[in-house]
Amino acid sequence: MSREVRSLPVPEGLVGMRIDAALSKLLGLSRSAVADLAEAGDVLVDGAPVGKSARLGAGSLLTVTLPAPAVSEPRPEHVEGMDILYYDSDLIAVHKPVGVAAHPTVGWEGPTVVGGLAGAGFRISTSGPPERQGIVQRLDVGTSGVMVVAASERGYSVLKRAFKERTVTKTYHALVQGHPDPFTGTIDAPIGRHPSSGWRFAVTTDGKPAVTHYETIEAFPEATLLEVHLETGRTHQIRVHMSAIHHPCCGDPMYGSDPDLAKRLGLIRQWLHAVRLGFHHPADGRWMEIEAPYPADLEAALEKVRA
Repeated sequence: MSREVRSLPVPEGLVGMRIDAALSKLLGLSRSAVADLAEAGDVLVDGAPVGKSARLGAGSLLTVTLPAPAVSEPRPEHVEGMDILYYDSDLIAVHKPVGVAAHPTVGWEGPTVVGGLAGAGFRISTSGPPERQGIVQRLDVGTSGVMVVAASERGYSVLKRAFKERTVTKTYHALVQGHPDPFTGTIDAPIGRHPSSGWRFAVTTDGKPAVTHYETIEAFPEATLLEVHLETGRTHQIRVHMSAIHHPCCGDPMYGSDPDLAKRLGLIRQWLHAVRLGFHHPADGRWMEIEAPYPADLEAALEKVRA
């Protein structure tokens, strides 16, 4: 299988960071995985190989060649802070913490939802690709909130179809920079791979359709807390759409956030949280809504921006 090459200009918020720390944040890789890539000559800055401790400079082009995918069985593990919000014989809903991947993937050595569920003794559906069995939706490593996993084959089939047919309601809260105008609106703009940055996404003419609805919950001098409803589920959709209208999520340097504001708010990741999922239960069709409260880091940032 061919190896994937990704390139992008160094985001302002990562200038001055070590290669291992920066790529860990950008790609969700462990620092040891980044060190291995650097040692193999697979990390380039402006076309020249660099070591793991090299510092990123402003305006440089960062290029990484990722290893070929090698999927292994999820290992049972304890995932700190991953709470079970609901479970029955068809589904399991968890509060996924930041820094946790949905499932094992290439280069990721950190905790996963499926590993945490296995460690807690839960059975997961065997439907789906081997590396994503039971997975009917995903949240980014850097995004916290409600995530549902299929526990049965019936649960997988019904929930997978519900997400595909967009009958699931997905509600997020996002703290964005500035004040969107209008305060309530819809962003309908296709999303695809960024033309010059392999691991970023952007609004592109040949991208896949993407629709985001937002409304203001609370406005502050420097930022606005939004409730966001997704019609579609593109990778990084909220982050890309808010950046496209010049109101990126606070703490999101990949998509143009102000690093000084993030520092003042104590944010080391984007302020974005999946607060609620609504869907029809796979067994009897009853409507369910599952919610997850803000984690401590986002709550603390919100209190600072209010002050």
